[in-house]
Amino acid sequence: MRTRIGAVAWVVGTVQFLVVQLVVAAAWRTPYSWGSNNISDLGNVHCQVWDTSRPRYVCSPLHSMMNVSFAVHGALLLAGILLTGSCWGRGGVARTARILCGTGGAAFVVVGLVPADVDENLHVLAALFIMGVGNVGLLCAGFVRRDSLFGRLRPVSLLAGAVAVLSAGLFFAQLDPGIGLGGMERVAVFTLDAWALVMAVAIRRSRGDATVPASRDTVAQA
Repeated sequence: MRTRIGAVAWVVGTVQFLVVQLVVAAAWRTPYSWGSNNISDLGNVHCQVWDTSRPRYVCSPLHSMMNVSFAVHGALLLAGILLTGSCWGRGGVARTARILCGTGGAAFVVVGLVPADVDENLHVLAALFIMGVGNVGLLCAGFVRRDSLFGRLRPVSLLAGAVAVLSAGLFFAQLDPGIGLGGMERVAVFTLDAWALVMAVAIRRSRGDATVPASRDTVAQA
């Protein structure tokens, strides 16, 4: 029951995060670009030209809704990580993955509480934890033991982790592969959400305990 509640938390947190972005972006009087604008632009409190590296006019009438969504998203991600402990399996790698991913979830809460144009330094630091620490945690999830539910889905976690880490690196280096830096940021952020949805479905379909007894061969492979 705990794991299923955790899965529901992931689904609710992810879906509301996407839906709120669509609603808040639609409320802009000036066009909001998913390729050029950062996600955080939706939560900026003031109407002004923003960001010296990529100057752009930012005015988000529903910024309060977006900031609440950031915080809810982070809280539900963290709750899901805490409640799905048995799915990650045992061992140091699993603990490390959960701690790092949980740190990323907590950082989302900070992003919601501190908009970029209110305290840019703290906001950017939280973003670093989301796309840096959190995405490394996602990559670590690709190495959890095979006698766990998530361990049996290693290829999914490895692919998601690699994509998330690479896209975060490109975003922080301000390198645009053709989808805009705003688009690059979304790949870096949304990959964890996509992974959480896949794992939530896996939990829903699983039967019995998330952790299964390990054979000698399984332990050797892990």
